Amino acid sequence: MATIYEVSKAAGVSLATVSRVINGNARVSERTKEKVHKAMAELGYKPNAIAQSLASNRSNSVGLLVSELHGSFFGDMMSSIESMLRDAGKHVVITAGHSEAEKEKQAIEFLISRRCDALILNAEAVSEEYLKSLLDNNIEIILINRNIESLQERCIVLDNQLGGYLATKAAIEQGHRNIAYISGPHFKEDAQQRLAGHKQALEEAGISFDSSLCFEGGYHESEGQDGFNALFKQNNTFTALICANDEMASGAMTAAREHGLSIPNELSIIGFDNVLFARYLYPKLTTVDNPIAKMGEMAANWVLSNIYNTKTSTPINHLFKPELIIRDSLGALHAD
Repeated sequence: MATIYEVSKAAGVSLATVSRVINGNARVSERTKEKVHKAMAELGYKPNAIAQSLASNRSNSVGLLVSELHGSFFGDMMSSIESMLRDAGKHVVITAGHSEAEKEKQAIEFLISRRCDALILNAEAVSEEYLKSLLDNNIEIILINRNIESLQERCIVLDNQLGGYLATKAAIEQGHRNIAYISGPHFKEDAQQRLAGHKQALEEAGISFDSSLCFEGGYHESEGQDGFNALFKQNNTFTALICANDEMASGAMTAAREHGLSIPNELSIIGFDNVLFARYLYPKLTTVDNPIAKMGEMAANWVLSNIYNTKTSTPINHLFKPELIIRDSLGALHAD
C-alpha cells in the first residue's frame, strides 16, 4: 500500500503540503492540489480517515438529528442537508429522536461520540437548558424548526403562525365561517404556532373559536382520519377543514369520502407543508408551502460557514416565510 511519503516524492512536494491537500487546506494552490491528487490516484493512495481526524481535529462529519426517518417532509430535510455537505466534502451521520426527550438526548450523545464537528438538530422535546449545556461544553449546534430566543443566531425556523393564518384566511375568503381544525401535538412548538395563526384569522374575521371544532392530532395520516371522524360525529356543520400538515389532510380526505362528502363541493380541505404527494392527491391539495429543503440547505450553509470557515455566497437566513399554494381542494362556500 502506498504511503504519504511516496505521494510526496511523486508529486515533488513536501509532506506538509500533501497533508494540507488531504485536509482541505485552502492555502494550497490549485496547481499543487492537482499534482498531489494525480500522484495519489496513480499510486492508489487512500488517506487514513482516523489519522486525518486526529491530525486536523476535524472528522469532516456532521451529525443530523431528525424527529422521524420516514415521510416526505423529513426526507426533503435530510436530502438537502446531505447533498450540500457532501458537495463540500463532508459526511452526514443521521439519527432520529422520535420527539421524546430521552431518545433525543440518547441520539445527540451518539452523534457526539462519533466526533461530529457540528450537530444540526431538529430537536423538539429536549429542554432549552439541555441545548445550552451542549454549547457550554463546546458542542457546536444549529437548530432547525425550533426557535429559542436566547439562541436566535443558531435557529433556522419557519413563521408557522403566519402559515396557520394564511390557511384559515384562505378558507374565510371563500365564504367559509364554520371551519374545523386538526392540529399537531400541542407540545410541539410548530403545532402551537399554526393553531395560533388559525385563531388569529378567525378573530380578524369576527368568528369565535369553537373548541368543539378542533381536534389534536399527531401529524400522521391515521390521525387525520380519526380527527375528521371525531369532528364529523360531534359537529357535522363545518364546511372547511384546516389540517396542520399534509399527511393529516390526506387522511381527512379519505375519511370525508367514506362519509360520502364531495371535495371541495361539500367540504374544502387545506393542508400544511406542500410535500410532494400534495399535488397528486385527488383533488389536488391546497396547502401552505413549508420550504424545509431550503431550510436544510441554510443549516448546512451555517455549518460550512461557521465551523469549516468555508466562504458561501448565501447569507444566512434565520426566518423563512410560508406561502399559500392554491389547488383544487379549496372551493367557495355554496349557499343552500
